[in-house]
Amino acid sequence: MFEIVEREEMAQGTIISNWVRAPKIAQKAKPGQFVILRANETGERIPLTMADTDPERGLINVIYAVVGKSTALFKTLKVGDSYLDVIGPLGQPTHLEKVGKVVCVGGGTGIAVLHPITRGLKQLGNHVIAIIGARTKDLLILEDKMRAASHELHICTDDGTYGHKGFVTDVLKKVLTENKDIGLAVCIGPVPMMKFCSQMTKEFGVKTLVSLNPIMLDGTGMCGCCRVQVGGRMQFACVDGPEFDGHAVDFDELTLRLRSYLPEEKLSYDRFKASLGQGCSCKS
Repeated sequence: MFEIVEREEMAQGTIISNWVRAPKIAQKAKPGQFVILRANETGERIPLTMADTDPERGLINVIYAVVGKSTALFKTLKVGDSYLDVIGPLGQPTHLEKVGKVVCVGGGTGIAVLHPITRGLKQLGNHVIAIIGARTKDLLILEDKMRAASHELHICTDDGTYGHKGFVTDVLKKVLTENKDIGLAVCIGPVPMMKFCSQMTKEFGVKTLVSLNPIMLDGTGMCGCCRVQVGGRMQFACVDGPEFDGHAVDFDELTLRLRSYLPEEKLSYDRFKASLGQGCSCKS
């Protein structure tokens, strides 16, 4: 059992941060890697990239948005409750190196994934320009941590309630235009955001990493559920990724695969919400 020792509801309660006791994982985890969690014996296996680790305390930090039945079930877990399973660290860690000047772009819960990568790039001596965005100010997360992890921080909201009114790509274009010496871009967030960021960085000839979140089951490359097309070759996000060359990813195919089970996912979520209304704790 993996106990939740700290819990925070962020972004109007739609995004949840859990610090989970998992000492062996905390000792080995590196930026970019993920874990697979399961709430109980009948729960779904959910992959989440670690937003942070605390090896001394034996803790890992996972941050997720409540978007369906399984994440809604996760939200019912409070401090003192436990996940039945936490497996990891999985995936390839981010290849961090000193390249000079880098730009890190995050959207939504992708900011949580981006944070340890941004911090690691800064610690290596890179000049880090960060751009983070959300639909509205109340949905923006980790602003203070991203500010500390970078030299420059730009904030965007779709509705203009905070920072630049518009998309992160607007600011990314300005940053790329004004900084011809950027050696690397890391873009993590919703698939459309990563797609359009990658298209833009390609125009400027800037190497770009993205972190993909396809449907995943076992996390060891055996089931094939997480296959993605990268440079015309099939790759498995769980063992070959989750990070790939953004200029080579087939984002259109990834989008179609992510939509494969939308009707079933909605039905499952609706049934779960109805069961909560009937007083079910849904922890067992």
